[in-house]
Amino acid sequence: QVQLVESGGGLVQPGGSLRLSCAASGNIFRIVLMAWYRQVQGKERELVAVISSSGTTTYADSMRGRFTISRDNAKNTVYLQMNSLKPEDTAVYYCNAVLYLTSHVLLPTNYWGQGTQVTISS
Repeated sequence: QVQLVESGGGLVQPGGSLRLSCAASGNIFRIVLMAWYRQVQGKERELVAVISSSGTTTYADSMRGRFTISRDNAKNTVYLQMNSLKPEDTAVYYCNAVLYLTSHVLLPTNYWGQGTQVTISS
């Protein structure tokens, strides 16, 4: 079984920073992509940032320049450094991993973490 465990959420004032972490564990052969999504209650889940195994990153336009995604392949861990936080960044942040369980499967599998609440408020 594969588990994604997020940490680092919390309450911070506008303009502040937070660092989220997500560690993947279990029988993992290779992680292709790791990403962060976020969801506000009543709205669709949206992509925040994604990083490939080689370190190529992609950001949603509203997060580019404020958020930085990084990855430690040896630890199967992805990070999201969030700076200059705004009240509209308030959401539940979810970790996502696209990975191969073994070397024998043709297609990767998609996994989600349980989510961590980030609240930006004064």
